[in-house]
Amino acid sequence: MTETRVHPETGKTLRRDVRKQVVAFGSLSRAVDVPGWYPDDESDSIHSGEDLAESDRAFRDLKAAYGAHVRRIRKDKLKLTQEEAGRLIGGGRRAFQKYESGSTPPSDAAVGLIELLDRHPEEVEFLRSIRSTAHAA
Repeated sequence: MTETRVHPETGKTLRRDVRKQVVAFGSLSRAVDVPGWYPDDESDSIHSGEDLAESDRAFRDLKAAYGAHVRRIRKDKLKLTQEEAGRLIGGGRRAFQKYESGSTPPSDAAVGLIELLDRHPEEVEFLRSIRSTAHAA
């Protein structure tokens, strides 16, 4: 006999199941199995804190791994110091120290710019030109 319950808002019947969900941070992602109470369609499901433990762990792991990702892009691909990256991308040198150590995640805007520069490293020259023009003004 399958365990069921009724969703308190939608009234749909939910069944205990495990489904794959993609957890992402920046450009990094991982598929994880998430237990919970699921309807037959793709509408709202219900999860306990215990159900979400694996996806929470995956998110923390990706967040930590993203620091190494930022460092690799900054140092190896863009050939920037933390100070220059902080000036071009924003936040300053200290921000990049925090991003790369994993103690603070970059803002959504910084993530977008970092990922764009990862795909198009030649655009760092454009950033240099507009940052130096803004600095001179």
